Amino acid sequence: MRRGYIQVYTGNSKGKTTAALGLALRAAGAGLKIFIAQFIKKRRCSEHKALERFKDLITINQYGTGFLKGEKPTKSEIDAARKGLEEVKNIISSKTYDMVVLDEINVAVHHKLLNVEDIVDLLNSRPLNTEVVLTGRYADEKIIEMADLVTEMKEIKHYYKKGVKARRGIEH
Repeated sequence: MRRGYIQVYTGNSKGKTTAALGLALRAAGAGLKIFIAQFIKKRRCSEHKALERFKDLITINQYGTGFLKGEKPTKSEIDAARKGLEEVKNIISSKTYDMVVLDEINVAVHHKLLNVEDIVDLLNSRPLNTEVVLTGRYADEKIIEMADLVTEMKEIKHYYKKGVKARRGIEH
């Protein structure tokens, strides 16, 4: 890639991670190397099994303790997110990957696991040919301002409201 852009998938509906994973799959199909950092998440899902088929091109690591449990983050939640951010800084500066996906990082910033200024610094210091994708609800205005592409997922209708639980292969 000649130039990498900053993409943000945010909003109150389903599809943010799915969009980023679809983009990663497309990039892998073109022979690009992708690193996916999942913040907050801890559970292994169906996408992990699928991405193993692309282990030469896609690396995925999780930096979380699971879903956030309270209003105030715990020390272990903060430590996991900060560890992930430090690893991502090293990964981006290594220039090994063409694309870096920061899954749920907007939520990590919103809940004060990470500082938005650290994310801004990370984006400003990235090599210009590295594509960076940030996902999660509550994208900070500073991130939106920096981004080259912002997509907001807006819920119109969702079967969850009818009591449908997360389904294997669809939601997890």
